[in-house]
Amino acid sequence: MSKRVLLHVGTPKTGTSYLQDVLFRNRRTLAGHDILYPADRFDAHFLAALDLMRLPWGGLESEAVGAWDALAEQVRHHRGTSIISHEILATASRAQAGRALESLGHGAGAEVHLMLSVRDLVRQIPAEWQENVKHRASLTYGAFLDQIRDPQRQSRIATWFWGVQELPDILNRWGHDLPPERIHLVTVPPAGGPQRLLWKRFSLAFGLDGIDLELEGERSNPSLGAPETALVRRINRAANRELNPADYRPLVRELLAHQTLSRRTRSPRLALPPDAHPWVGEITRSWISEIERRGYDVVGDLHDLDGAPPVVRYADPDHPSEKQVAAAALDAVKALLLEGARLRQSEERLRRELEETQRALERSYLRPTYRWREKLVRRLQTGATGRGLLKAYRRLRGRSSRAA
Repeated sequence: MSKRVLLHVGTPKTGTSYLQDVLFRNRRTLAGHDILYPADRFDAHFLAALDLMRLPWGGLESEAVGAWDALAEQVRHHRGTSIISHEILATASRAQAGRALESLGHGAGAEVHLMLSVRDLVRQIPAEWQENVKHRASLTYGAFLDQIRDPQRQSRIATWFWGVQELPDILNRWGHDLPPERIHLVTVPPAGGPQRLLWKRFSLAFGLDGIDLELEGERSNPSLGAPETALVRRINRAANRELNPADYRPLVRELLAHQTLSRRTRSPRLALPPDAHPWVGEITRSWISEIERRGYDVVGDLHDLDGAPPVVRYADPDHPSEKQVAAAALDAVKALLLEGARLRQSEERLRRELEETQRALERSYLRPTYRWREKLVRRLQTGATGRGLLKAYRRLRGRSSRAA
């Protein structure tokens, strides 16, 4: 049984992709310090979360069957510290959270700590709409804001958003059976701060400070500007019916959004509309007050949740500069052309290899020894004794082919 389990349940867009990448790539180093990050692939904890919550996710849920129990078993068999991390765990129900805690050894000797990384709603709201767009959504930013501001919160968008963002509720579902000293909040610093400050806070919270880890990340979830997000939304509207989900991820989300459009850093950034700031400020103040009252451990500053003031020049992604969208579209077309050329070259290389293999086979068939063996096999197959000799020969050779 693990002595300590650090269970990181979110929230999204708080540096989670970077944290998980560092943990995954440094598994051996961590193991040398008796810290287990149980993953045989980079998305192992994502699959486990899907399994725990029985979430449909573009067909991946079938691949995830049994993943949580397998992960929990590894944790229970480890004697030191274990770390589990995925942001979609934030939306688990109280029953699912209870099952997860029990399977990790809570109540049976393991010291389970709940870890929650948090960021201000001023940045989280536009980031969450953008994530929806990068997952094929075509709703406008205005429609998204209307749905999450609806007090009923009954739409699919609102249910998911508040499920992974409403901090007191997440802490109620996951932490109701844990003492406050075992619940840790890591706040994301304001934009423009020291580059490594968030990692410093993660390392302190997770007990990684002083361990020599490779921190140069290979995986991240980069953000897009307002015109770039508007472009991806238009692509979704035009192509969703014809583009299969299996093709959307590599072509639109990865190639266009992450590898191409995210590099356009000079375009206007997505922001919270100025008229939404009073509403967000009221929610944030209530959250800070509630967290302070409960006495959780905070790594960072709770007032990082206040967020930045309204932007001076707001860029509405529902009515973007068409010139800026066109410039982004040119970069997207160029990326697709280069990818098409790369695929054509790969196809041509494979065609040549296939032709060379076919010619080599033809040459082998024309060899006198091959013709002689073929004639011998045909002659042996005409009689019972010959067939018996062939059977014994194939058994000795360990072959299943009909050819000698």
